[in-house]
Amino acid sequence: MPQENEILKQQLEYRKRLMDKINEIHSADNLNTILIHIKDSIAALFNAERITIYLADAKRNLLISKVKSGAELQQIVVPISDASLAGYCSITGTVINIRNAYDPHELRMISSNLKFDDSWDKKTGFVTKQVLCVPMKFQKVLIGVIQIINKKDNTPYDDTDISYAMELATSLSIAIHNIYRLSVTTKVIRQKARYNYLLDKNLIDDKTIEKASAHPDIAKIGLDGVLMREFGVSREEMAKNLSFYFGTEFIAYDPALLPPDEELLKRVRPERLKKEWWVPFRIENGILHIVIDDPTDLGRQDMLKFIYPEYKRISYIGAFREDILAYINLFYRHGSSGSASSSINDIINRLDAGDEPEIESESQKVSEQDSAIVQLVNKIIIDAVQNKVSDIHIEPFPGKEDVQVRMRIDGRCKVYQKIPYKYKYAIPSRIKIMCGLDISERRKPQDGKIDFKKFGPIDVELRVATVPTAGQLEDVVMRVLASGEPIPFDKLGLTERNSRVMEACIRQPYGLVLVVGPTGSGKTTTLHSAISVINTIDTKIWTAEDPVEITQRGLRQVQVHPKIGFTFAAALRSFLRADPDVIMVGEMRDQETAEIGIECSLTGHLVFSTLHTNSAPETVTRLLDMELDPFSFSDAILCILAQRLARRLCGCKQEYVPGQQELEDIISEYGREDFAKTGINPAGIRLFRSVGCPKCNDTGYKGRLGLHELLEGTDAIKSLIKRKSEIEAIRRQAIMDGMTTLKQDGILKCLEGLTDLKEVRKVCIK
Repeated sequence: MPQENEILKQQLEYRKRLMDKINEIHSADNLNTILIHIKDSIAALFNAERITIYLADAKRNLLISKVKSGAELQQIVVPISDASLAGYCSITGTVINIRNAYDPHELRMISSNLKFDDSWDKKTGFVTKQVLCVPMKFQKVLIGVIQIINKKDNTPYDDTDISYAMELATSLSIAIHNIYRLSVTTKVIRQKARYNYLLDKNLIDDKTIEKASAHPDIAKIGLDGVLMREFGVSREEMAKNLSFYFGTEFIAYDPALLPPDEELLKRVRPERLKKEWWVPFRIENGILHIVIDDPTDLGRQDMLKFIYPEYKRISYIGAFREDILAYINLFYRHGSSGSASSSINDIINRLDAGDEPEIESESQKVSEQDSAIVQLVNKIIIDAVQNKVSDIHIEPFPGKEDVQVRMRIDGRCKVYQKIPYKYKYAIPSRIKIMCGLDISERRKPQDGKIDFKKFGPIDVELRVATVPTAGQLEDVVMRVLASGEPIPFDKLGLTERNSRVMEACIRQPYGLVLVVGPTGSGKTTTLHSAISVINTIDTKIWTAEDPVEITQRGLRQVQVHPKIGFTFAAALRSFLRADPDVIMVGEMRDQETAEIGIECSLTGHLVFSTLHTNSAPETVTRLLDMELDPFSFSDAILCILAQRLARRLCGCKQEYVPGQQELEDIISEYGREDFAKTGINPAGIRLFRSVGCPKCNDTGYKGRLGLHELLEGTDAIKSLIKRKSEIEAIRRQAIMDGMTTLKQDGILKCLEGLTDLKEVRKVCIK
């Protein structure tokens, strides 16, 4: 009897949790709340690892779901057909309960066409086992499918699970139907109200609005733009319509207009105005007039009161977005705040127009007030950030040769601009002022950082190094520090084997994971992407970096300062007293850091780090050369990932059939025995060559991709490490364990059409 009471109590508790979840579903005000935020807690009800809620798109005969990957939303699309689990469930309207998704016999017992698509598993390293699919219907109309995956206790879903899932499906169907109906009704009412003037004048009708709402360009130019471009509504009539709707004046762009008070413009950067679609316009009788695309937006009205608190009255004037953009460019070009929007040639022309200064005294004359130099340096940095440049090189020459500015884009240096020679002292001095260096010291190297948001409209940090060159000159190199979110792990471009092994290693409770390669090969980016996989609320992660470039919520990130004695080794020691689960150290630069890192990994912590070596096997001998204990090192090592970055072919690439000699070269470089194991038919190989188009600035390449070799810390490798074996023996064993070399990985990516052999050969030797 007590046991029955306990079971009944558990059922009542479960029932309460289910009803709470159903109430939460019905209180949701949009589909994203259900599809993204509520769904994970639904999975917990069924003790499941994952749940996917698909919505039916009857017009396109598809099932669509949304998943969150890092900060991005991605769509999963499945055809409504009898070839997939969710598709079969939606067609037949029946519940499907699968014990093992990888058992073809079990699937054929349900339907002869039924197959399990394992591409998502291969991509993520997840293994699907049990699957429960329940259709969602409202008044016999298919709403979608609930797919519940993998019971955590590895048992099949039972009748109780199915009963609760069907009840949940009914509630979800009603909630989704109501959200959709409400959104459609609200949208129609708002649209009709917005275009009352045009409807009353018979310039459009309800069918026109309906057709315009379905136009594919609506996301780009909005409904107003579609009605003007596709349905013959003039700008004047649309302006009148919106003026009546907003109840405000609605103006067009006037290029003859003078900018407002400069103080108004100084408070806001033009880049912010371009994102928020407003601009200060004029002050009249103590009233501040703002031009804005939606004069009824209460959120922006509150924000503007905060920016301009001294104005008791703010008037809002409507305008089309393109006109607002034109006003922003006009005002910030005329005003002194317009350094960001002036062209580089305009600034250089202004520099060239001045008298030639005395070279010796020029650096002393440079200050915050030298506006043309200030604007020039700001413009160089802004253009670099906008063009995704990694490094800026300022290169002065002796005599009367112009200063050359080069920028590194996708790993290659290109000339950006030449600046009159008479400013070869002024530009380095200005950059030194920005990062607080000594402008009078030109005989020895200096390094510092620029926090650019103090000087310009972009929030970016630059690492600066000055190097004395011939003729008492100084070269300046500025590294643009990539800030922001980590790249999702599945976007790193790892092969299926590398992704599987790497993910298995980073999910270990302790050990050492190393990412190696030259400077600028993306090691830190890869480490952050790997850490993002295990960055959960129940894991304490400490990182020591120099500098902190990528930030992640949940990490405790520390910037080291070697000049004051706070080195990587010191940071590691402090982390051991701060209760870590996972530690990332930016670089193992010396024996002390490496020894402490291995000690951390052997005392129950997962340790990530980087090293400057050319290959994964070479890393082993490099660390042993640091006189590390081979037994401790072999026990600690989980994997070593060597990495290079090659330029990615642009979409304008051209396919071609390689000649016999080129094929022979490819097979020879890959290794004949290893190539034979790939199973690739040489006769079917197609390669791609770079062409060039406006999108890639006629280079044929756009962006970069990673080439990898992953050495797994197998028992055989650990044994070789203990014996301090030669690099070649370690390489042979790693290849036997499944490692593809950097060159082999690059060739495979050439065969996929991602890059070309020329790029692979530039960055890989073996």
